[in-house]
Amino acid sequence: MEHATTLLLGLAGVAVERVERIDGGTRRVHVSTADATAAACPGCGVFSTAPKQYVTTRPKDLPYGEARLELRWCKRRWRCREKLCPRRTFTESIPEVPAGARTTGRLRRALADAVECNRCVDEVARAHDVAWPTVQRAVDARAADRLAEPAPTPVLGVDETRFGRPRWVRDDDTGKWHLTDPWETGFVDLATGQGLLGQVPGRTSACVLRWLAERSDEFRAGIKVVALDPSAPYARAVRDALPHAAIAVDHFHLVALANDTVTQVRQRVLRERLHRRGRSSDPIWANRRLLLRGRERLSERGFARMWNGAIEHDPSGELLAAWIAKEELRALLRCAQRGGQRHDISHRLHRFYTWCAEADVPEVTTLAETVATWWPAILVFLQTGITNAGTEGTNRLIKAVKRHACGFRNRRHFRDRVRLHCIRSRRRTPARQAELPAQS
Repeated sequence: MEHATTLLLGLAGVAVERVERIDGGTRRVHVSTADATAAACPGCGVFSTAPKQYVTTRPKDLPYGEARLELRWCKRRWRCREKLCPRRTFTESIPEVPAGARTTGRLRRALADAVECNRCVDEVARAHDVAWPTVQRAVDARAADRLAEPAPTPVLGVDETRFGRPRWVRDDDTGKWHLTDPWETGFVDLATGQGLLGQVPGRTSACVLRWLAERSDEFRAGIKVVALDPSAPYARAVRDALPHAAIAVDHFHLVALANDTVTQVRQRVLRERLHRRGRSSDPIWANRRLLLRGRERLSERGFARMWNGAIEHDPSGELLAAWIAKEELRALLRCAQRGGQRHDISHRLHRFYTWCAEADVPEVTTLAETVATWWPAILVFLQTGITNAGTEGTNRLIKAVKRHACGFRNRRHFRDRVRLHCIRSRRRTPARQAELPAQS
């Protein structure tokens, strides 16, 4: 029967011989080898029956209780009697503590789990009384085990996040100074639940083309839809590398463009009328939040305040025209919630273009031109409902990792930690299957 103290220790392959308390309340646990396979030679696999000497090691293990716990493992060094084996001697080892290891396997797993849960490497090292490189090696081993080449996905999300602040650096060859571009472009699986597939430095079409070129032909052929923000470099790269894939533009950013249009008109109207910036005493400036709120989210009192204020304090009517154009665009984008019927989309699109043309406001005209430029991608969203929301959620996780780490110097460590944290979050959240466009 297994000894109770051995059962409490729970370290497979060793048995507790005795426990003693030393200075400071530290408990020293003396263990011996309890795994019969530890006597097998790692070179030839033959079990040895000729012990040479005893060796005592001190592997670091998980803490147990409030006081420190020290392990003292007394193990044998064996002689290998096989003439053809290149090894002459070997020391006992178990899977939890391989040869040459100074930490137990469960400690390394606990260190990797803690960092994967978005705890700082330095903080985890202090909590387990180990060195920073020990924790980082555990994280590197976890990354090598779990961060494999991404599998094909039918829906790919592309977006950028800031890696750090822009800095002036000097080129070693030319001696010239140039401003760095501390951005990372992330690629997210929006269909099969893989989460973050990878990151590359920069936010240009070249970096997207480079990442896609590194993937297999099967991976590129499996992509049916690419969801992204209204970014011309990203769209150009997708059209060049994936000519068979459709592009879906995220509707949240289209609404943001419409809100920016309303803000630009409001600022211009105030400058033209008052020859200064808006102040809290100006009714139009005081109602700026109401102008950016959706009609269905406005109370009757708030809607009357916004509407009457725009009419009374803007004789040109341009501000109210911009607000109506924004609501017409939102009504067009809501067609995706009703199934993306062709007649519904055509009706709403005609109303939006007609209003923008009749309003004859420069900012509203620019908004209509932007919608016309991106209309094929907008139509894909309206018909499929595919958005970049999953990519934006991944960006939130990326920012959380950077915030907890207080910055990164090594981009490889940054990408490993970000991807480990993202796939851990994905394991807790089931993937939402996206509806792909029908093949013509």
